[in-house]
Amino acid sequence: MNSDPAKKPNVILIMTDDQGYGDLACTGNPWINTPNIDRLHGDSYRLTDFHVAPLCTPTRGGMMTGRYPARNGAWATAWGRSILRADQVLMPEVFRASGYATGLFGKWHLGDSYPYRPQDRGFEKVVAHRGGGVGQVPDFWGNSYFDDTYFHNGDPVEHNGYCTDVWFDEAMAYIRENKDADRPFFCYLATNAPHDPYRVADRYAAPYRGNPEIANPEFYGMITNIDENVGRLEGMLQETGLAENTVLIFMTDNGTSGGMQMDEDEFCVSGYNAGMRGRKASVYEGGHRVPFFIRWPQGGMQGGVDIPSPANYIDLLPTFIELFGLEPPADTAFDGQSFRAQLSPDAPAPEERNIFVNFRQNTEPPRKWDTSMMRGPWRLVKGRELYHIGEDPGQRKDVAAEHPELAAQMLADYEAYWAEVEEGLKVFCPLYLGCPEENPVRLDAMDVMGDMVWRQENIIRAQTCSGRWNVKVVADGKYRFKLQRWPEELDLSIDAPVANDDRAPCEIIAPSAAKIRLGDVEATVPVKSGEVFAEITAELKAGEDVLEAYFLDEAGQLLQGAYYVYIERL
Repeated sequence: MNSDPAKKPNVILIMTDDQGYGDLACTGNPWINTPNIDRLHGDSYRLTDFHVAPLCTPTRGGMMTGRYPARNGAWATAWGRSILRADQVLMPEVFRASGYATGLFGKWHLGDSYPYRPQDRGFEKVVAHRGGGVGQVPDFWGNSYFDDTYFHNGDPVEHNGYCTDVWFDEAMAYIRENKDADRPFFCYLATNAPHDPYRVADRYAAPYRGNPEIANPEFYGMITNIDENVGRLEGMLQETGLAENTVLIFMTDNGTSGGMQMDEDEFCVSGYNAGMRGRKASVYEGGHRVPFFIRWPQGGMQGGVDIPSPANYIDLLPTFIELFGLEPPADTAFDGQSFRAQLSPDAPAPEERNIFVNFRQNTEPPRKWDTSMMRGPWRLVKGRELYHIGEDPGQRKDVAAEHPELAAQMLADYEAYWAEVEEGLKVFCPLYLGCPEENPVRLDAMDVMGDMVWRQENIIRAQTCSGRWNVKVVADGKYRFKLQRWPEELDLSIDAPVANDDRAPCEIIAPSAAKIRLGDVEATVPVKSGEVFAEITAELKAGEDVLEAYFLDEAGQLLQGAYYVYIERL
């Protein structure tokens, strides 16, 4: 393999969202049409036992840091728990320190305000939506996958076309720019598709209609559109002469969301899941085993070779450091380990190790036994069920009673791991107020503690929002708070209905007052009909605490938490 630092390889990492191992023709799906990804699979090294977290944010954060979500802060997808700790060193920072251009196109989902934005964490070029998906609360209002407004290094820019096409267009333009500049690049192409809502032009979904095994034709159609874009990218790499020394990786972030239906025991009852139990959000195999293909012709990785050694998402950063000769970050302890030695057809089997999978969707930390632990072919699920994947890939026969010593040893190892991470799981990544890099800063209802709001249509419905954020005031001073129901781009009064939006019936809220509380600071102001925001100014001291921002009714009782709060240090 060639990792000559004089001619660094380019690296393109494609990660799709909510596409499982079985959502490709090359992994056995009998209905889906993915000819371009199939060709990539046929010419790549394929890690056939590759694992991620059961959810998107934990996978992305673990991949970026080489550390378990339980250590890096990003272990859920909202509630202020989808943010990477500010002290973590990230993959793009490592590439950039070794002379690479770095670009992100698509989904980030690891923090939308300073210092957590992708442009704060090592990416020089960013074209992305906000939050965990297009049209979610943090995103530009009204985005719907078609002709949306996305953020270029934080600035909103209108686009024409379908989201996935935009991400690939922007990525390919970036690749051409860096080829012309003769600069190696790391391009992270992270599509929001095929995450729900399942939307795509009908010509992609139509071939899948009428098949009783396909519950979501649009889901398959979104994948077929991704495949078409992979073909466009491959054509561009060949046309520009970049293909030979470009590392092209295809992977997904968790198990399928729309490719199968399952029963209460998480067994597949329709659709296709490659014989696995569980899907997205499951600690069974189908929740976290995903496809992983890597091709690098100049590095000798091509020709269609299966690599059966277990590997996982937290291994990527240490592997890239070794494989591409990157400068390792100082004082960083990875949980993952490099699998470079396994990237050979005749590589010896690596020593067995423990790999931990946790799941949680809540403000409160993961429960101890919402877990799977892997060691070679063995899976200890929920601390009590033991399966041998080689003999029982569908996880139908619990053999814990037949192997009590192994089960006890794995359980003891998990207990030791949990003792290391349990306290750190309780620590929040605070949202920063008063930073000159982003002043004012916007807080939204997806990052609140407690009752959070996921989609923009739920704001239209006036879904309950807690209005509570963990924040860090960076400097003493006077701060202005603007409490709003609607984001600034709408310029709508608090008590007005949203117009020309048919996503949900609009529930009016008409507050009489607005209130904030932060530490020992508390203030209330009246709210008049027709006001776009309620404005409160307060003197704050530097420090970390919980901010509460509410709308009140005529009796002074809580009516609703603010969905958006704009905070400026004056």
